[in-house]
Amino acid sequence: MSSSSIKPIYVEILIKAGMQELWDKTQDPRQHEQWDLRFSRIEYLPRTGADAPQRFRYSTKIGFGLCISGEGETSGRHLTEQERVSSLKFGSEQQISLISVGSGYWKYVQETEGVRFLTLYNYKTRFGRAGQWLDRVCFRPLMGWATAWSFDCLRLWLERQIPPAESLRKSLTHALATLLLAMIWIYQGLVPKLLVPDSGEMEMLRGIPVLQGYEQIVLTGVGVGEILFGLAHLLWNKHKWLYLLNIIGLLVLGVGAISNASVYLAPFNPVSLNLAMIGLAVTAMLSLQNLPSARACIRVKGSSAAERREST
Repeated sequence: MSSSSIKPIYVEILIKAGMQELWDKTQDPRQHEQWDLRFSRIEYLPRTGADAPQRFRYSTKIGFGLCISGEGETSGRHLTEQERVSSLKFGSEQQISLISVGSGYWKYVQETEGVRFLTLYNYKTRFGRAGQWLDRVCFRPLMGWATAWSFDCLRLWLERQIPPAESLRKSLTHALATLLLAMIWIYQGLVPKLLVPDSGEMEMLRGIPVLQGYEQIVLTGVGVGEILFGLAHLLWNKHKWLYLLNIIGLLVLGVGAISNASVYLAPFNPVSLNLAMIGLAVTAMLSLQNLPSARACIRVKGSSAAERREST
């Protein structure tokens, strides 16, 4: 698998802001590092000459006290009054960095509704075929997602004056609440209903007269349903209806447990568990408003009106 056979990363978004304001947010290192997930710190280095490209140093914290750093150079050009471009080259000499060298550009196209901001970049990897495989399967999709999420975070900053730090906090809150809901639903469907049905779930169903003789079928069906509902949180977590279903379903399950009132006296009973899950659902639902999303961006070059016009 050669590097030339891998498609470069492409991200595009329309931002309803002025050209100069967008230029400043993307070209000023202190502002750039606020909204771009790919970098923890960016700093310009002294120019070697008036016409020399602007060199910069970047670093990214990857956890466990480790940090990837590298250097690059960028140069911006005003092609016309309606269009600007900023090209860049980058690379890292650190042997733990998957990226060795890369290059790309940012483009700014003035339109009636705002500025169409887009990027295209590619890079070479280390570690031979293993590095290429890791890049294709994991790292490149992650980089593409991080770029798109960051572009939408920048859009919210410019259009609605929501600071990137606030967007990041909301995204982490939403992700944590959604992940916990998914884990609880999957656990509740798998362990007490499918793996250990006699732990108490079966006893509750036996207390419902209309289900006599069908308890095992019903319990299995409910368990599979809860697992699928938990997995749905990983696919449709940006939809309000998912959390409304959480609240309604938890209220119904809580009322259904009345057939065996003794379960309300257990340490982890329907009242405490369901209220906690409802709280998570409400938290996730409230954090949906003005939440950055990679899906807000175009990820295929040539699919926007601006790119189609350029190719004709």
